[in-house]
Amino acid sequence: MLPATDFFELSGFEHAAIFGDTVPVWTALARLKVYMDGLPYPEFAGEPLSIGKPLADTLILHQGKLILSEGLEIEFGDATKGKLKVFRAGVQLVGASVLMAGAVFVGRRFNIGSGVLVESGAMLKSPTVVGEQTEVRQGAYLRGYCLVGKRCVVGHVTEVKSTIFLDDAKAGHFAYLGDSILGNQVNLGAGTKMANLRFMSGEVPVRTPEGMVASGLRKFGAILGDQVQTGCNSVTNPGALLGRNSMVFPNTTVASGYHANGSIIR
Repeated sequence: MLPATDFFELSGFEHAAIFGDTVPVWTALARLKVYMDGLPYPEFAGEPLSIGKPLADTLILHQGKLILSEGLEIEFGDATKGKLKVFRAGVQLVGASVLMAGAVFVGRRFNIGSGVLVESGAMLKSPTVVGEQTEVRQGAYLRGYCLVGKRCVVGHVTEVKSTIFLDDAKAGHFAYLGDSILGNQVNLGAGTKMANLRFMSGEVPVRTPEGMVASGLRKFGAILGDQVQTGCNSVTNPGALLGRNSMVFPNTTVASGYHANGSIIR
């Protein structure tokens, strides 16, 4: 019933194992903590990564080693398109990631891919995985157990908690994502909020074509299939599931339950 393959193309997603073949798609949220606790998190060589306070200097992560940016040239192009580049004496440090001064890392379990940009003022709590060529923009708040794929955007003043981004998912501006899953190439309009807790206590039920189903989750935001788009200032109620290529108009509240592929919600 409503497996992940109904919502996502998983063949290219590095963490596809978190989704089962036949279990409901929201099972991945229940598995997220155990899955991320079992991942490897490297110990970065070179310069120390300040824990719990803003980075005093911009650091470059290259081949598992943190180095100071002094004396290096940084081209701050679009990281999601591979245009973030770092040079030493005119030679590109291929795959280098940039952790800008003022970013804050809390904890020690971070896995940061190549070509990643973490801007000043972002706060990342562990454990967090950031896939290659992803941008974590100024003021972003990743509260832990955040699994972010490749070429994603965690945008300005966007708060993310216990959430999965598949590749190319973008939450660019002023979003709240709690206990949710964004599919490939999802794009959230500014101010999108994904509520994850009911006013009435208890688990979040899921309305499916076969009737109401118990999710087993007390906190459950939204699941957005591949290529879903939301308009500015839209809100999803707990337990909302949007099929592939659905569209949410601006200033719209999405009801809980399953919405079929290609839904237009206004």
